[in-house]
Amino acid sequence: MRISNLLKIIFSAVLVFGLLAANNARAEYPEKPITLILPLGAGGSHDRNARVFTSVIPQYLGNAMIVKLMPGASGQTGTAAAAKAKPDGYTLLFTHNYYDQLQQHVKKLPYNTTEDFITVGKLNSGNFSAIVLADSPFNSWKELVAYANENPGKLKFAHSGDWGATHAPGLQLFAEAGIVDKIVMVPYKGGGPSMRGFLAGEADFTLQFKSTILAQGDNVRVLISAGTQTSFEGAPTFADLGYTADIGLMHRVVMAPRGTPDDIIEKLRSALKALQDDKTYKKLIKAIGETRDYVDGPEYEAQRPLQSEAYKAMVKELAGG
Repeated sequence: MRISNLLKIIFSAVLVFGLLAANNARAEYPEKPITLILPLGAGGSHDRNARVFTSVIPQYLGNAMIVKLMPGASGQTGTAAAAKAKPDGYTLLFTHNYYDQLQQHVKKLPYNTTEDFITVGKLNSGNFSAIVLADSPFNSWKELVAYANENPGKLKFAHSGDWGATHAPGLQLFAEAGIVDKIVMVPYKGGGPSMRGFLAGEADFTLQFKSTILAQGDNVRVLISAGTQTSFEGAPTFADLGYTADIGLMHRVVMAPRGTPDDIIEKLRSALKALQDDKTYKKLIKAIGETRDYVDGPEYEAQRPLQSEAYKAMVKELAGG
């Protein structure tokens, strides 16, 4: 056999072996821990939810998922890091609808969330409630609104950052209550820091999600809850007081950099789906006061452009047209 033909045979064998090895490697995903970036600070509802589901999901993935907090610049720091990550399934983003589809209408971003990310799945949703400290003089939302009208610029509102999870719905709520120009906005880097600032007396009230509020015990008082069914006994709902019921519905979403291989996306989605029937996960998610309303990636992807249009209209309205 001529040497040139022998070399061709060897080269072909090496190529086939290499392709088989690559396919085997892909089938073993994940071969190392997966990093889940949270573009938010510690102690908020995203952090609590992430700690719960990442503690259970390894048994469905075959490897660990590690939470990495990257707050800053109203979510841009962590989101930018995830957008620049290699699309190999080892870096994911745990974000929410306000960062994903609202921010683009109020800020110039160093990324395009629609083009740079694809949805793995919506883990769940959270309704916020307006709270004051237990020793606050305000015993109801109506009392707080009346005080704001009579004392413009006196009440301070702690929120999670400009156009973040509590800032945007807060603006919507205050606009409907007629006090949007009477409240002093105090921004923080995430829901956890805003809660700590509020507890330290740096603000008069804030908006938080049920899991965070329950962790405070008797230190806070709930004045009003989003939705049509109250999350806390004795507190009226938005609907009860004539406000738009679904203001502040925050979707907690796991996303991957676009370009991540389809088989990896499907494995991640399968793991998130499997969580929904896991007894330990059910117990833990209930313990922190959260719900399970998982939405698979393709379905949530269809909702994203609709969210964008709604937020665009909302920003235009709040900005006075």
